[in-house]
This record gives sequence, C-alpha cells and structure tokens, in this order.
Amino acid sequence: MWNCFIQRHMYSTSTKAAWWLATFFSVFVTGEMPVQAELEPEFLQELENHTVTQGRDVHFTCVVNNLSKYRVAWIKSDSKAILAYHTHMVALNPRLYVTYNNHNTWKLHVSNVQANDSGTYMCQVNTDPMKSQMGHLSVVIPPDIVDSVTEGSSAQEGGSIRLTCTATGVPPPTVLWRREGNRPIVFRHDGGRERKVVDSYGGESLELSHVQRTDMGAYYCIASNGIPPTVSRRYHVEVHFIPQVKVTNQLVGAPLGSDVELQCYIEASPKAMNSWYREDGKSLLSDKLLENPKLRVKEAHVNVYSIWMNLTIKSLSPGDYGTYLCASVNALGKMESQVSLHRLELSVNGFGAEEPMVSGAAWQRARNQQPATSQAHQYFLTRHLPPQIYALLLTLLRYVNTF
Repeated sequence: MWNCFIQRHMYSTSTKAAWWLATFFSVFVTGEMPVQAELEPEFLQELENHTVTQGRDVHFTCVVNNLSKYRVAWIKSDSKAILAYHTHMVALNPRLYVTYNNHNTWKLHVSNVQANDSGTYMCQVNTDPMKSQMGHLSVVIPPDIVDSVTEGSSAQEGGSIRLTCTATGVPPPTVLWRREGNRPIVFRHDGGRERKVVDSYGGESLELSHVQRTDMGAYYCIASNGIPPTVSRRYHVEVHFIPQVKVTNQLVGAPLGSDVELQCYIEASPKAMNSWYREDGKSLLSDKLLENPKLRVKEAHVNVYSIWMNLTIKSLSPGDYGTYLCASVNALGKMESQVSLHRLELSVNGFGAEEPMVSGAAWQRARNQQPATSQAHQYFLTRHLPPQIYALLLTLLRYVNTF
C-alpha cells in the first residue's frame, strides 16, 4: 500500500510539473492561460456478486475515482427502484443503508437478508451518458418441512398407508424417506408378496400397500438442499390386528415344591390388555392372576407390537396344578392360549438316589428331546408302577436306547 502511495505521489508530481511546463510555453507563445481538461469518473473495481443465506448481512462496494461534480446512486435493476442517492436513502426499507468513506468508496448494506432481496443491484454515476456497473445478490434458504397433516398414520393389516412430506427452501430441497434403525422399507404386490425392498425412498409421498405388522414403527422424512441445516420429521406408522397368543409349551410338568415358569408370546396392535387366568375343574376362569409372594408376572417387550408375558409359580403345592390361560384383548378382538401344569413324580435312579427336581420348562425340554417311545414308556411307568420297579425298568430302557 505504501509503495502504491509513493508511485501515485510521484505520478501526481510529474504530471503537475509537465502541466506547469506546458502552461509556461503556452503563455509565452500565445499570451493566454490554457484550459485544463476535466477527467471523467471511472470505476476502479467490478461490483461483486453475492450468494447469502437468508437472515445474514451483506454489502456491495462501489469505488469511483474522479467523481468531481457527479454523484453515485444505487438502483435495484429488476424493479428499477432507486434505493439511494449519494448518502441519502430513497427506499423506505430500514434494512438498507449506505456508507461513504469521504474519498471514493460507497457501500450499500443489506441487513437480515430476505428472499425478496434477491436480484441485480446497480451502482450508477450520473454522467452523460450514464456510467454504471452491476452485481447480483442470490438469497438461499435452508429447507423447512411445512406440511400440517397428522404426523403418522394407521391401517388394519392388509390395508394401505400414505405419508406426505412437503418441504420448501431455495434451491428447492430433495426429500428422502428412511426407517428408524435403518430397517428396510418394503413395497408389496397385490396379495402381499414383496415387490421391492429398499433402504431409502425419494419423493414427497411414501405409499405403503398391503401393510403388515413388520411395517410398524417410525419413518423419517429428511429434506436437504445443500444449505445447512438438513431437517427431518418423524412419522409413526401403526398396523392394527387381532391379538395372537402362543404358549411355549402346552403341557408342563414339575414336582412338588419346585418353581415353574409358564411362557406366553403375544402380538397385538393397538395395545392390548394381557393377563394370566386359572381354570378350575368346571371350566370356569378365575379372576386375573395378580402378583403375590407365590406368583410373579413378568413382561418383556420384543418390539412395538410383541411381548413375552411369563408367569412364575413358586414352591408348587398340590392345589397349583391345573390349567392356566394366557389371554390378550384389544379393540379388534380377543385371543387366548392354555397351558396344562401337571405334577411330575419323583423317581429313584439306578443307583438308589432321587433324580433332581427340575423346573417345568427344563423338564419339558428334556422330555421333548427323548424318543417318542421312551416318553410313552416313562409316562406309563411313572403312573402305574412302584418307584423301585420303575427305577429298575428305567435303567433297562436307558440301556436299550443306547443301542
């Protein structure tokens, strides 16, 4: 900058010297003072272009030398509106103002830029003909999701669901759909057969036909246009169906004094009331079984529509054996499944010691692993033979089954 100042000063000094020398010769020859030619205004730099996010501030800089008697004006070219003349504001817009450095630089400031500020701006000098230069202001707007529909949808299993997400912004944003937890989005043919499975889907509308319970959960609409921040909105999809109830084992045996756990798997939507009941000898149901020192009901959620509901009975007594029902009811219907809990007699093994007591579930797994003939023999022998004879025959059966 300092070198530039020295060069300008040297140029100015040499120019003045040359002008005085020419003036001296002119006066000497003609006896009249010459008239100095007036320099024309000139722009020293181009008016810049700006791309600004809505809400930010921006300014245009116009540098003019040799302005002399002329004046600088600011004009919005597309609307032909005069914004300012010299330092006087003409436009009645409080977000616009002009600054001047009292030398050769004018600045037009636009604060809190809005979408309607976009366009071409002109810095103009009122010479004849007029001199001007132009710069363009582009206002970009981050995406926004503006739809006012209910953020979610529901249908009965086999029906259709349509989610719509409208986004605005400059430039226009793209819309992408994803499921929570990166679960796949499934499109189906008529009849429910899978047609296409994708991780994401582009478009303002997402239509799911022949929906199944596995389609339940959260879906995200994600809008982006390259201007941060990207925005998203969460939509919840519900698929309704009659409860389905399944017990792990319909027949469970356990010895007196042991603890046993009855297992029940339930799927239901909308949310259901789930309970355990006891059936007496007349096929009548008891009241809902509630937790107490002897009974414990535990629920473990698997996903949004399914749970495990297990019933633990402690220190089995003769009155605890019988039929238990696992029941689930919601607005669409009711479903139940039953478990028969019977007494498992203790037996003496081949070495004269009692076989260890097991829980109902463990006993059932061991029982299921035995051959069908072995199960039938063991059931018959347990019910009809004295323990000593049963132990001898059991040892013999085990020996035969090894071959």
